[in-house]
Amino acid sequence: MSKDRICVGAIAGAFGVQGEVRLKSFCTEPTAVADYGPLFTEDGSRSFKVKLTRPLAGGLGARLSGIATKEEADALKGVNLYADRDRLPKLPDDEYYYTDLIGLEVRDPGGAPLGKVVNVHNHGAGDILEISPLPGTPGAKGPLLLPFTLAIVPLVDIAAGILVADPPEGLD
Repeated sequence: MSKDRICVGAIAGAFGVQGEVRLKSFCTEPTAVADYGPLFTEDGSRSFKVKLTRPLAGGLGARLSGIATKEEADALKGVNLYADRDRLPKLPDDEYYYTDLIGLEVRDPGGAPLGKVVNVHNHGAGDILEISPLPGTPGAKGPLLLPFTLAIVPLVDIAAGILVADPPEGLD
């Protein structure tokens, strides 16, 4: 996926029998997902205008342009929806879109390489960086999971393609 589009939601399945979908928003303000349209599938082959219909447990009810039946809505289950980056708000200097962090080289405070960010997770208690060690990294046993906090990650330089991480003792 191009860095020109950012994942803002996912279709969790059909809701009802008239083509409505259950939409999971990844936006800070969940209803803002409809403001960034049209939304695109990951490969860009389809786009949808989104009209929110109601709040639902774990998501939002929505109508997508071109989807009129339960079967069409069911076929979209699991599809991630992307917005053009230029339609999204500009973030403050200390906030990042996940897609901008993935692929960054991770270094320790002394400049030694630790790996690359391969994913960012959030299970409700804050962001966690998944760092894959570089081949041949001494002592690397597998992916490293680090809290994305200022104390652990004091520097992020998107332009240079690096972030500095100071893993707590016992994690490195």
